[in-house]
Amino acid sequence: MAEQQVEASPRTLARIGGVLYLIIIVIGLFDEAFVRNRIIVAGDAAATAANIRSLESLWRFGIASEFVLLICGISLTLIFFILLRPVSKDLALLAIFFNLVSLAIEAGVQLYLLGALFPLGNAEYLKAFKPEQLYAMASLSVKSHGYGFGVALIFFGCACLVLGHLIFRSGFLPKTVGVLMQIAGLCYLLNSFARILSSSLANLIFPVVLVPAFIGELSMSLWLLVKGVNVVKWKKQAGNSCR
Repeated sequence: MAEQQVEASPRTLARIGGVLYLIIIVIGLFDEAFVRNRIIVAGDAAATAANIRSLESLWRFGIASEFVLLICGISLTLIFFILLRPVSKDLALLAIFFNLVSLAIEAGVQLYLLGALFPLGNAEYLKAFKPEQLYAMASLSVKSHGYGFGVALIFFGCACLVLGHLIFRSGFLPKTVGVLMQIAGLCYLLNSFARILSSSLANLIFPVVLVPAFIGELSMSLWLLVKGVNVVKWKKQAGNSCR
């Protein structure tokens, strides 16, 4: 009985990881498509401020859901380390470090979204500013979040490259998924560096890089959820790594 439980643990962990990854994807899509894209009006600080005020509950819910995403992300990082350390403990640790830095930055930049609410409040000291100045402050906070999130994706892109390499070498997960994860990592790196170097270039390539990144991450989550890992090959790799 105990031996069966040990054999089932990698598959169970993989399926838990698949669920967590799907939650992350769903929350990420919700926050981007139904919160920020609905509220933020590009190039119009006044309209964005009006939307934040009228949809403040939705704005706050989006921020709160982002922290749920981050909690899932930390848990998923540990699962990836447990599953992939038989391939290379050093590289698995490197992927963890990249991912944790990304998650930490992403957590920090949520403060910019909260900060966008302060200039739009009813505090007495805000009367010292003109409405246009308050709108500009809120808009700058929102813009700072976008750039901060791009920085987080640089480290996440590096994590995807390392994870994809480990998956490709593993033997207990499909090589195709590993390649797709590496393509996703390259897409995130390309988009984030383009945003730093030229925002117009980033806007141009964003739709192009979004699709392969989404396919890579979705394929990873669905494989973990539906198929899990090949337990026999995982145990063989784990045994070889202990020698």
